[in-house]
Amino acid sequence: MVIIVLVIAKIIDFFQVSYLAYLVPVAMASILTTVLINSEIAVMLTVFLSFLVALIFNNDFSIALASFIGGLVGIFSVSKVNQRNDLIRAGFNVSGVLVILILGLTLNMPFGGWLIILWSILMGVLNGVLVAILANGLLPYLENAFGLTSSVKLLELSNPSQPLLKRLLVEAPGTYHHSVIVGNLAETAADNIGANSLLARVGAYYHDIGKIKRPYFFTDNQFGGENPHDKLSANLSSLIIKSHVKDGVEMARENKLPESIIDIIKEHHGTNLISYFYQQALEDCKHENVEEDDFRYDGPKPQSKEAAIIMLADIVEAALRSKQFNKSNHNRIEGMVRELIRAKLTEGQLDESDLTLKDLDVIVDSFVKILTGIYHQRVDYPEKLLKEMKRADRSDKDRDK
Repeated sequence: MVIIVLVIAKIIDFFQVSYLAYLVPVAMASILTTVLINSEIAVMLTVFLSFLVALIFNNDFSIALASFIGGLVGIFSVSKVNQRNDLIRAGFNVSGVLVILILGLTLNMPFGGWLIILWSILMGVLNGVLVAILANGLLPYLENAFGLTSSVKLLELSNPSQPLLKRLLVEAPGTYHHSVIVGNLAETAADNIGANSLLARVGAYYHDIGKIKRPYFFTDNQFGGENPHDKLSANLSSLIIKSHVKDGVEMARENKLPESIIDIIKEHHGTNLISYFYQQALEDCKHENVEEDDFRYDGPKPQSKEAAIIMLADIVEAALRSKQFNKSNHNRIEGMVRELIRAKLTEGQLDESDLTLKDLDVIVDSFVKILTGIYHQRVDYPEKLLKEMKRADRSDKDRDK
């Protein structure tokens, strides 16, 4: 990005026209660095690039000032990107600020220089337009070339019309709705501990896509029907359950999902024990030598806060859905959540994720708040009111006839 900006500056300098210097799109590099890396590095790059551009234009530090201020505006404008159009809006913000700044810098020109002032202002406007065009155009190429995942890419992947999410909804609807709830839990918890909440939400949407291959082998897609595991050995059932992680990674690579999402798919079960089938194997007299490792996921353990949060949200949501107790009871929900997270901590599943005990406490509170909202106690309608509602409904149908 530095090379691109400096090449543009050299081309503009070739024409030896003073006001063309305001056309150099330093803010483009500032915006893309913020979106792809972070705002701190973007500020450092903007300072460095502004001075380099000033040197090209014969040490004209009014150009350095305009470049620096425009870059800062660009950084501020994309500090929270919600859609690709935010990059265009950032370009317009840069245009607006540059117009005001250029007007202030050129007001001391002698009378008769109004034409240069107008051209300088026009360059400021075109600068923002050029910034928006280049930022939008270069972003996907930079993502692919350097293996980076921007918030814009994640937002696009969160769209329900994405092919994998559409398949998940149609072929494994139970898993889809489970993933949406896990996404809500993970996003809230990640936001509260300062992790990447957007990555947590999108990663949760895709964490179980491997279940598309054999959806009927997972309880969230059986809907009370026949369970195919009843006809299989515990070892074979365990292999099928474990395979959804490998299948998910393969499907993610085929659909060119970012590595950050693929890592979450790999890590969201860590090396957890598939305890149901392990206990079944122990009870089965045919299996005299039962190896615990055969009933564990292949891992690795979560390597990031986002992957660890998704693991915890996945376990909590699945457990709460299967438990038979009054789910509107806040204390029961909190007790269950704390016990499940404590178990994962004790097992060492969170050792490589950089989560602190304070983070875990915040995660518990976040999960409990969301789950209590989902399973809140609903007010029963009085019988008299229900009868009136039915009577009104019948009268509406008669009127329609």
